[in-house]
Amino acid sequence: MHESKIIDDIIEEIHGIIPKVLDVSDNIVGMDSCLETLISSLNTHLNGVRMVGVYGLGGIGKTTIITTLHNKISNRFRSISFLTNVTGESTKDSGILKLQQVLDDTLGVRGQLTLKNIHEGVKVIKDRLSSKKVLVLLDDIDDSRQFEHLVGKHSWFGHGSRIVITTRKKYLLRAHGVDYMYEVDKLNNVKALQLFCSYAFKHHLPKKGYRDLSIHIVQYADGLPLALKVLGSLLFRKEVKDWKSELRKLEQVPNMEITNVLKISYDGLDDTQKMIFLDIACFLKGKNMEAVTTILDGSEFNAESGINALVDRCFIAISKDKMIEMHDLLTQMGKEIVYKECHNGPLREAYYGDIWMFIKY
Repeated sequence: MHESKIIDDIIEEIHGIIPKVLDVSDNIVGMDSCLETLISSLNTHLNGVRMVGVYGLGGIGKTTIITTLHNKISNRFRSISFLTNVTGESTKDSGILKLQQVLDDTLGVRGQLTLKNIHEGVKVIKDRLSSKKVLVLLDDIDDSRQFEHLVGKHSWFGHGSRIVITTRKKYLLRAHGVDYMYEVDKLNNVKALQLFCSYAFKHHLPKKGYRDLSIHIVQYADGLPLALKVLGSLLFRKEVKDWKSELRKLEQVPNMEITNVLKISYDGLDDTQKMIFLDIACFLKGKNMEAVTTILDGSEFNAESGINALVDRCFIAISKDKMIEMHDLLTQMGKEIVYKECHNGPLREAYYGDIWMFIKY
């Protein structure tokens, strides 16, 4: 028994010296300042427990950021758990319970237990981790229950522990009382071009004859890393005529791989929030906040509540001069939704039809 304990101690010591490095794309562009900010906000040199939330639009790069962050700071912890696709896993049978089990199993606590239910999972996590310094990373939280059952309170974890969460929903971070929130912004044009070229040409500059086309694609992607990656990979080794054809197609029909990621958040809105989103996407984007509120209230929507929900879910932003801002790809998605609802389905047909007639003419 004594020898077994010594072996366990050696294994844990080795784990602390040589932490697991997770696979990250070689094409990482524009993340240096983001990572510096997050590492600084974690204050890993201090005792106490600290929770940091990373939020932003789908496809903005949250998973890449948190994975790279793991690789940079994991050598400061001996017990680490990285739960990916938390939302997707939670929807499966006994999803949260299985995530609790993984959390307990991967944090290096001897004497693994088989959890019977979520409530037992909460108790085990609190009892076994409250005196242990751990690094926990949760990627893609979208429900308060996931917070409550996986990283409920600071007191669940030992001194020096750090919890990092990514989500598309800012309000979840605020409600859970995280210590620091970081919004991932879209890439500027220079960084966006570099990222696109790294996929389209396998280096950071456009090939001769492709410069103007590359700039058009980057403008279309509007700084969204997912779009830059998808389109760059799609156009790799394609001829100029193929690039021009793809650009014409994108102007008419959005790329479905990109849209499917963005639409996950849209599908989570209630009916009123969806209609407000579509109103803004189709003809209120770029308008004054007060004017938009007046228009929406006139349509018998609870404008303030709906706009706040869209801001908290990263669908829109309010500029310093109180203008409504929306990412170009979200705008295109909204118009495409209206088109499909108007032509293919009767759901609120009169409402969607009115919008479609407006944007068509």
